[in-house]
Amino acid sequence: MVRWEPDAAGRLMRAAVELFAEHGVEATTVAAIAERAGVTERTFFRYYSDKREVLFGDRAQFASLFIDGVRDAPVDASPLDAVAAGLHAAVEFFPAGHRADSRVRGTVIAANPGLQERELLKMAAVAEGMAEALRERGVTEPAATIAARSGIAVFSSAFAAWLSEGETREMAQLVDDGLNELRAIGAG
Repeated sequence: MVRWEPDAAGRLMRAAVELFAEHGVEATTVAAIAERAGVTERTFFRYYSDKREVLFGDRAQFASLFIDGVRDAPVDASPLDAVAAGLHAAVEFFPAGHRADSRVRGTVIAANPGLQERELLKMAAVAEGMAEALRERGVTEPAATIAARSGIAVFSSAFAAWLSEGETREMAQLVDDGLNELRAIGAG
């Protein structure tokens, strides 16, 4: 009898990313992912609707970090400061120990146009959620959308830097550096 092991979703994600990196997304089957993770295909489908979803399955939790961070910003925070609070809240999603795994995931996504599109759509949804949180705070348009999208641009730049080989700064520092650049651009 096989002993139950915890964290099936995490094991499935790690197995999928490894197999995608080794064989490509198209050549990797759900059966192969399940086998490497030590679960059945049925268990796979309890967690994910398809093999690509393994790379994006945590998007609701991911988005809520940004959005809740904006909502929880001090009441007197400027739109950009509220967005900064959202970015800093999301940093917890990227602990230093996960950088190597995130690099592999990034490589897999970069090699597949369909996954690139899905990643862009995910980040656009996060930006819209942040803009809505800003509107709830009384920020009018177009300032809410501009601040939220600028924040996502800062985050995307910080994340790309965090994934680059040889980078040692943590996400929080990279986000701060990006926010400082954005403020410097705005100051002219």
